[in-house]
Amino acid sequence: MTTAKAVPKSASKAATAPERAAYLVLGMHRSGTSAVTQMLALAGASLPENVMAGDEHNAKGYFEPWKIAMFNDERLRAAGGAWDDAFAFPFRPLPTKAERGWLNRAEALFEEEYGDVRHPLLKDPRVTVLLPFWRKVLGDLEIAARCVIPVRHPLAVAGSLARRNGFPPEKSVLVWSAYMLAAEAYTRDLPRAFVSYDGLLGDWRGEVARVEAAHGAPLPKMTEAAGKAIDRFLTPELRHNDGDAGLAGLGWAGALASQVFDWFEAASTGPAPTARALDKAAAELARRAEEIGMLVSPATRDLDAARAELLDLRQRHAYLETEVEALRRECAEASASLDAALADG
Repeated sequence: MTTAKAVPKSASKAATAPERAAYLVLGMHRSGTSAVTQMLALAGASLPENVMAGDEHNAKGYFEPWKIAMFNDERLRAAGGAWDDAFAFPFRPLPTKAERGWLNRAEALFEEEYGDVRHPLLKDPRVTVLLPFWRKVLGDLEIAARCVIPVRHPLAVAGSLARRNGFPPEKSVLVWSAYMLAAEAYTRDLPRAFVSYDGLLGDWRGEVARVEAAHGAPLPKMTEAAGKAIDRFLTPELRHNDGDAGLAGLGWAGALASQVFDWFEAASTGPAPTARALDKAAAELARRAEEIGMLVSPATRDLDAARAELLDLRQRHAYLETEVEALRRECAEASASLDAALADG
């Protein structure tokens, strides 16, 4: 397992205050990032002020900062991509002046969501493919990073995305590959732990030990009470979709995902292998992007923008319906009061 110490604050600040370190949960959507995040939250890391609520696809909650997630969607679209762009890796920087504006917004949003807590807990899968950007944000705020990367079979992820988003498996495993390549490439110089999702559900204490060893630091508040709370949370129903060995039937996308998964499976159960296999996979993804990226990324961006606009319209409609209903109640109350006054007269 590859680890490295984060760059410390200046000696003067270190002498007066403990170092702040953010826990970053990285990886693909539907890969167990929510389960890992709640485990870390129960062990003392601090969730953001505004957390995305659960739904029929994740009843126990996403533990995701929905304001930051919306911001990340905007930033991905600004560079011509989207969260489900199969070619979101490598990161696409914007021109310096434009990027500085986005960084300023991100820093303000992060401070709004986390305040001055010592161990902010940031989980939004989009951060994975935007990590060079978010590392600048944390650097400007003088916050170190500790990374946790859950590893789940890409076909289990594909099954979940088929149910939630209707994605074909070829797309899902390709997007999974892009996210996992980003998670590894952008954290090589950071403290990081690769956590097996199945291992987490089977023996979370063993996975916590791996996290603490990789980070060189204990979790903030891994108490007996926290352990009991984690036991209640990590229950078997969190395993919604099981993966299998069927990647070979998915053409080049499946072959690429298989190569990436083999590396991460090894890293989540023992020392991380050398990155040669992942570098080779990244080169293959880049080659495919040269061939078809101009057809895939803009279409994915435009569809994501349309989804965002539709969601905004639905939210505005729901708000207007609430306002209209409140006005109806006020009118009814006023009418009843007037009737009562006329009757008394």
